[in-house]
Amino acid sequence: MADKTISITQIKSKNGSNQRQLDTLRSLGLRKIGQTVEVVDNEQSRGMLHRVRHLIKVEEA
Repeated sequence: MADKTISITQIKSKNGSNQRQLDTLRSLGLRKIGQTVEVVDNEQSRGMLHRVRHLIKVEEA
């Protein structure tokens, strides 16, 4: 069975974010505004998404 994926797009700048949020964006693979990546939907990725929820847009893939 294939794992579910989530499509994540960075919609706001990371300027002014603390180091923890910058590290989280980097771990998700996001580097610039408008970039979209797909990650596996699990508890670990959901926790990371929650930490930077004000900077991203999440869509079910």
